[in-house]
Amino acid sequence: MAAAQAESHSVSKPLQGQRAVVSGSSRGIGRGIAVALAQAGAEITINYHSHAGEADEVAAECRSHGAVAHTLAANMGDRESVEQLIDQATEKMGGLDIVVSNAAYSDRHLMLESDLSEFQKTIDVSMWGAFHFVRAGAQKMVDAGAGGNIVVISSPHAKIAMPGAMAYNMAKAANDQMARTAAVELAQHRIRVNLIHPGWIDTPGERKFFTEETLQDRAAKLPWGRLGRIDEIGRGVVFLCHPGSQYVTGSTLTIDGGIQLPWQEMYRVDEARQEDARLAAAQAANS
Repeated sequence: MAAAQAESHSVSKPLQGQRAVVSGSSRGIGRGIAVALAQAGAEITINYHSHAGEADEVAAECRSHGAVAHTLAANMGDRESVEQLIDQATEKMGGLDIVVSNAAYSDRHLMLESDLSEFQKTIDVSMWGAFHFVRAGAQKMVDAGAGGNIVVISSPHAKIAMPGAMAYNMAKAANDQMARTAAVELAQHRIRVNLIHPGWIDTPGERKFFTEETLQDRAAKLPWGRLGRIDEIGRGVVFLCHPGSQYVTGSTLTIDGGIQLPWQEMYRVDEARQEDARLAAAQAANS
C-alpha cells in the first residue's frame, strides 16, 4: 500500500523536490508556468520587476497547491540585477534545478519609426536578459553537479519576420540560437536546454497592443478558434522538465494552436470547392 501511494504521489507531483526560478512570472505566461510547476511539486521563486502585488498573488496561488513559493524583484535588463536574482533564488531554495527564462519586453514600431531607446530596451530585456539569466543559472547547476533543466520561452517571431516588431524578432531569433548552443555545451553536465514557441496567448501584455474587441475578433479566426491559455504553456514547461523527458534537449516545443501552419491560405481550398460546385452545376445544366 505504501509503495502504491508513493508511486501515485510521484505521478501527481513529478517535480517534487525540484527548485525552480521563473523570470517575469508575476503575470501572463510566467504566472501560468509558475503555477504549473507548483502543481507538479516544485518549489518556486517568482520574479517580478514592477508588479509586486501580482507576484504575491502568484505566490499565494502556488502555496494553495502545497508548494513553497518565494518572490524576488529584479530588472532583467540589468546584468548585475539578473545575477543577484539567481544568487538570491539559489540561496533561498538551497539549490537550483529548473531555470525558466520567460521575461520579455516588446517595442512595436516600424524600423524607420522606432524610438531607439525602446528598441534598445527590447534587446536588453528580451535578448541580453535571457542570456544573463540562463548563463547564471547554468553556472549554479554546473557547480552543484546534479544536472538540471533550462527552458527558454521564445516565440514564432524567431522565424517569422513580423513587421513592426524588428527588435523583438531579433531578440527571439537570438534566444533560439542561444538555447540550442547551450544545449550542446551543457549536455556533458546533464543539463537539458529546450525552447517553447507559444502562439498568441491570452495575457495582459496583449492588451498593450490590441483592444479587447480586436483580440476576440482575431482569435476567432485562428485555426483553433481562440487564443492560447497560460496554463497550456505551463504544462509544456512541466513536460520538458519531467524526469520522463530526459532524452529531450535542444528541442523546440510549439504550443500555438496551429498559428504557424499556412492557415491563411485556406481561402484557396474554399475557392477550389466553389469552382468545383460551379463546374458541376454547369455540367448538370448542359446534360
